[in-house]
Order: sequence, then structure tokens, then C-alpha cells
Amino acid sequence: MHSSLSSGKKMTERIRGVLAPVVTPFKDDLSPDRERFIAHCKWLLSQNCGLAVFGTNSEANSLSMEERATLLDELVAAGVDPLRMMPGTGCCSLMETVKLTTQAVEHGCAGVLMLPPFYYKDVSEEGLYRYFSEVVQRVGDVRLKIYLYHIPPVAVVGITRGLVERLLAAYPNAIAGMKDSSGDWNNTRMFLDAFVRAGQAVRDRYETISKSQTPSSKSQGRSKIQHPKGERALDVRRSSDADADGSFDVFVGSESFLLANMRNGGAGTISATANINPAAIYELYIAATGEVEDPPSSVSGRITARPDLEGLQSRLNVVRAVFSNREFPSMIAALKQAIAIYTDDPAWAKVRPPLVELTSEQAKTLTAELSVIGFRWRKIKEK
Repeated sequence: MHSSLSSGKKMTERIRGVLAPVVTPFKDDLSPDRERFIAHCKWLLSQNCGLAVFGTNSEANSLSMEERATLLDELVAAGVDPLRMMPGTGCCSLMETVKLTTQAVEHGCAGVLMLPPFYYKDVSEEGLYRYFSEVVQRVGDVRLKIYLYHIPPVAVVGITRGLVERLLAAYPNAIAGMKDSSGDWNNTRMFLDAFVRAGQAVRDRYETISKSQTPSSKSQGRSKIQHPKGERALDVRRSSDADADGSFDVFVGSESFLLANMRNGGAGTISATANINPAAIYELYIAATGEVEDPPSSVSGRITARPDLEGLQSRLNVVRAVFSNREFPSMIAALKQAIAIYTDDPAWAKVRPPLVELTSEQAKTLTAELSVIGFRWRKIKEK
């Protein structure tokens, strides 16, 4: 028997917007560089960018479990707000996943980004369901918020619609959303239609029915409410005390799909290039959600022009294309090289084997291409 879910001290808040899978700096001996890591995380936060530490672009699967745990402890000790974090905790080892996830929950992180166990290929949906089920049960904390990580180009083992349906039905409070790094917008839209738009329709229907009930029928509980077939899981999320908004949040794995994602009910993006272009990505996110950080004064009568959403998206795509250059050994190496260039800190270029750094010629190419597109590094905001 697994332990029952504990109540926990407080609930974590839902995290939305722009997050970076934070690149991990290394010292000459290839150990993680704590000081540079913390400094980069604080810079990202100053640019309104959340922290998906230990993601793909963090070289997380080149880090040991102990290294990940130590870095997370040090981030929190340095005063970085856990509610701005979504650490990657998925490992091939169930027990390591449980340990890292428990640590993140105990720190009060907003959620965890969880890869499926990816070493064994062609595993069944039942096997994946058992894996995630074991994690939820063994962590045993109602604060747990899992964001499933679908990245078939790298992990090969993917997250299916059927798996999400089963997990939501069993653990409606723990399964908070997903990151889709398939690179296929049709796949993202399928998840949005199945779990975001459908979920909103169910919640709207629930509220309408609830309002129409008499006080006596309401007091008799949810058994009086009839639900359309196949919508039970999302409706359970709506009525939960632990997670009353009932949402399933979908993040895209590239800002190239950010505008489309927001227009279809998505939650934001967890993107590699947020490591170097966070403010511009956040600008599109805010514009797409219709939010204005500095609204026009009713006294002055200033009129704010409607933002050019397509233009903002196009400019992001241009920057993304530079780092996607297949002449570079990896996007990770290119991102680190860019940070090294713009911070005038060559140590940032180092990656862990089996990855390799850009050659001097490739570094020159990157510098030239960024100059051509007029890319500007935004320094940390002054307090």
C-alpha cells in the first residue's frame, strides 16, 4: 500500500506564461557552476521569464540526480521564488523521479515537468500509466502538479491522448498540464481541443446546471448532476477542493507556436530560446492574452494601439531560426555561445559530453547572424 495524499502546508499556484529550460553552466572540471546558474536564473526572472530548470536544454540527462537536487536547493537558498519554477524531474528510474519530485513539492515549486521513462521503447500505454501513477502515489502530496513532457524527437516515448485521459480520470488534481515539444502544431491543437476547450465547455455547463439547482438539490451533492459521456475527468477537476479551476494547461515547446497556442486556450511556452530572448517572447505572450502592464490613463485619454501580434511572432521566428541552424552541433551549444558572447564570459560556452561546443568559425557565424537580424541582449532591469 502506498501512503495516502497528505494535505501539505499550502497549495502551489498555477504557473503560466514564458518559461526557459534554463541552460546549465559548467566549470572547467565539468561540474555545475552554481554562481553562474543562479545569476542566469535571476536575470531570466527579471525578464518576466519562469524557470523550467533541468529541462532538455539544461542538459538535465547529463546531470546526476544529486547534482539536480543540489542546484535546486541552492536556487531556493539564494532567494529564488519556487512559485516561478517548474523543475524537470522525470528520469528513467522511478525512484529517482519520486525523490526529485518530492523535493520540488517540498520546496513549494509551482509544478514539475516530467518526462516519461524513455530508455525502453515501444512500451505500452498501460506501462506508462503505471509509472506516472506510482509517482503520484509515492509522492503522496496534494500540492503535486505534474506537467507531462511530450518530446518524441528526443525521448521517442511519447504522451498520448489516451494516457492523459486515464491519468486525469485517476488523478485530476495532480495532472496539471503538459508541454508539447513534438514540433507538430496539429498534435498540440489535438490536446488543446481534447482537454482545454472541452474542459472549459464542461465547466461552463457545470456552472449553468449548478445555478439552476434548488438549494435542496444542491445540498444533496453532485449525484444530481448528469454529465455528458466522456467528460467525467475534467468535471471532477472542476469540483475539486484542491484545484477548483479544473484547468489542464498546455505549453508549446517553441515560441514559434506561441501565438497559435494562446489563441486556442494555451498557457504559454517553455522554450529554449527564452534563455536569450525572454523579454521579446513575453511581450507576445502579454499581447496575445490581451493584458496591458501599463494601461492608458483615463485622465490623459491616451490610446494604446492594438499590438501587431503577427509581427511580434514573425520577429521571434527570425531569432529562433538562427539558433536552429543545422550547421551548429546543437541548439544548446549555440545558446550557450550566445550567452558567452553577450555577457563577455567565455566560460558559458562549455557543454558536457557527449555534446560539443561551437567551433571558433561557428561562433563567428552565430555572431554575424545575430548582428544581421539586429538582435539585442536585454540587460537586467534596474530596481
